[in-house]
Amino acid sequence: MIGTVFRSEDVSVEDRFDHWRDLISRTHAPSDMTSEYAADFWAHQRLLELGSVTIWPASFRPARFRRSARMVRQSDPELYHVTLLLDGGLGVDHAGQTDTHRQSDLYVVDTSRPYDVRSQGNQEGGVITGVGVEFPKLLLPVSPDRVQDLLGVRLSGREGTGALLANFLTALNREAESLRPSEAPRLGAVVLDLVSAWLAQVLDSEASLSPETRQQVLVRKIKTFIQHNLHDSELTPPVVAAAHHISLSYLHRIFHQQTRGETVAAQIRRLRLEAVRCDLADSAQRTTAIHAIAARWGIPRVSDLTRSFRAAYGVSPKEYRLQALIGASEAAVDAAPATPGGCESSPPESGARLSG
Repeated sequence: MIGTVFRSEDVSVEDRFDHWRDLISRTHAPSDMTSEYAADFWAHQRLLELGSVTIWPASFRPARFRRSARMVRQSDPELYHVTLLLDGGLGVDHAGQTDTHRQSDLYVVDTSRPYDVRSQGNQEGGVITGVGVEFPKLLLPVSPDRVQDLLGVRLSGREGTGALLANFLTALNREAESLRPSEAPRLGAVVLDLVSAWLAQVLDSEASLSPETRQQVLVRKIKTFIQHNLHDSELTPPVVAAAHHISLSYLHRIFHQQTRGETVAAQIRRLRLEAVRCDLADSAQRTTAIHAIAARWGIPRVSDLTRSFRAAYGVSPKEYRLQALIGASEAAVDAAPATPGGCESSPPESGARLSG
C-alpha cells in the first residue's frame, strides 16, 4: 500500500479532534480548525504520497478550516490544493470569491492566500467525504494569473476532463490497498497531467500544455469512451477515431505509445471479455442466457465469444460459469480466474449514443 491511514477510533475520544487537527497541520498548509463536534469527533483519512503529488481521501464530521494572512506569512508551502467533494457540502471564501460546493464539485485553493472553508453534512452532524490533491504550484503548466481567476470557484467534476480527474481520484482511493510504492511517481504524474488538462480546458488554454500531457489525457479520454460504449457492437477503431476527431493512424500511434503496445481493437476485445467473465460469475445472473450476456457487451455471435473466451481463459464460457458458480457455493471464490480491475463494470443503458 502507498501511504498511511488515520482512523479516529484508534485514538481516545477526548484526543480525537486534537490529534486529527495536528495531523492536518503537519501534512498540509497550517490552518485553524474548529468543530462543534470536537467532543465526539469522527474522521477517516488516507495519505497517498505520489512523488511530488499528495492525495488525501478523507471523511469527517463537520469542521471549519481557516487560514489567515498571518498563517500565510508564517508558513507557505506554495501549493495548489484541489478538492473533489463526494458527499456533503462546503462553503468556501477564497481570493475574493464566495461559493458553495456540492457532490461532484471541484475547487482550487492557493496556499499563498487566506481561505475559510466551512463543511456541512447532508444531515445534522453528517459526514463530509472528499478527495484532496496537493502539488507545488511551479509544476502546473498554466499561468498563475489565469489560475487565480478560478480560486474558490465551483467547478464541475461531472463532465469532460473534470469527470476524468474525478474518476481517477476515486479509483486511486478504491485501489489504494493494492498499489505498490514503486508505482507512486507514475501515478502522481498521471494526476498532475489530468489536473493540468482540466484547468487548461476550464480556462480554454490547452495550448499551454505540453504535447506529452495533451496526448496522455487524450488517450485517457479514449479509454473512458471505450469503457462506456462496450455494449455497442459497432464500436471499432474507426468509430473511436471519428468520435475524437482524429485520424485512424494517429489513434493507433498514440495508443501504441501510451498502452505498452496494446492495440485499440485488442483493448476493446479484452474489456468485453472481462465484462462477460464478471457476468458469468455473478450468481444473480445464473439464469441469463450466455448469448444474452454476450450481446449485452457488444458480441453478437456466441461462436466469436466462445473462441475468444477460450483463448483468454482456457475454458469455454459455459465451463467457466459452471466452475465459478460451484466455487462460489463452496466459498472458494479465490479459485476462479481473475483479471485486473475486478467486476465492477456495468453496461450503459440500452440506446446510449457514441460520443466523444
